[in-house]
Amino acid sequence: MPSLFANHAHRLSVAPMMDWTDRHCRYFHRVLAPSARLYTEMVHAQAVLHGDRTRLLGFDPAEHPLALQLGGSEPAALAEATRIAAVLGYDEINLNVGCPSERVQAGRFGACLMREPVLVADCIAAMRAAVADTPVIVTVKCRLGVDEVEEYAAFRAFVDAIAATGCNVFAVHARKAWLQGLSPKENREIPPLRYDWVYRLKRERPDLTVLLNGGIAGVDDALAHLEHADGVMLGRVAYHDPYVLHRLDNTLTGETDMPREELLLRMRPYVETQLARGVALKHIVRHVLGLFHGQPGGRAFRQVLSEGAHKPGADWTLVERALAATRRESRQAA
Repeated sequence: MPSLFANHAHRLSVAPMMDWTDRHCRYFHRVLAPSARLYTEMVHAQAVLHGDRTRLLGFDPAEHPLALQLGGSEPAALAEATRIAAVLGYDEINLNVGCPSERVQAGRFGACLMREPVLVADCIAAMRAAVADTPVIVTVKCRLGVDEVEEYAAFRAFVDAIAATGCNVFAVHARKAWLQGLSPKENREIPPLRYDWVYRLKRERPDLTVLLNGGIAGVDDALAHLEHADGVMLGRVAYHDPYVLHRLDNTLTGETDMPREELLLRMRPYVETQLARGVALKHIVRHVLGLFHGQPGGRAFRQVLSEGAHKPGADWTLVERALAATRRESRQAA
């Protein structure tokens, strides 16, 4: 059985989330959780081959350990994108086999690939071959299945087909996906969570590294799952209530929680460097709005940043004003 406090590279990670886990979000999460593994938004392999790599793949060295999540279903393109990412310094390349959006299905990648384990295995084999002489690892993020498939055996057979390539790290969103009739948001909420399938996979395939994703609401939830899986992958809770990420990381490493304000102040050098490069403050601070979630002063914090960050010339002084407003509102509530 996995140990809660095992020194495992994937014990805690933050899920790849489209429109959210960009480089500024990841830097903030690194400040909160020094030991967590961070994932990029999904980038299609063709975008890596033909797009603006600096914009799509750029990151700060502080983000390590860092994984690039790729989308696609063409082994050759995925292999080349994997090779490029390895040269750029990524620690891990993760194949998306879980996104249920219609756009993804039209491109024959994401969750619909769970119907095609042989193709996925070919993709993973090509990606692994591309980085065989490097320390970069290739991993998979998947669902429990799609549409009418209701058998655990089908899920395990999918994992076994991929594991036969030598891939041994699986991040499992513990829901299946409905490819027709549900939006991506509904696919994150409506299909029932089946944590027991993930637990069973770890029991039956102890040599695999099994990470559990989906519906984790807080530290206690995560610790309970770590009794049965090698790691937990936090999704929306890490974004909407990011202090949970900080508390969980500290619980697992034995460090002491820091005050929210002190954590935010650690962002100042990064923010000022980015501003000097021409990045607008709004692109950075949108990711920190949840830092005071559920706390006295949280509303004032969000309001000051939301109203001011988009204005021309907005700089770090706006963050200082938001913190001052937070302190005032907190004192009034006491």
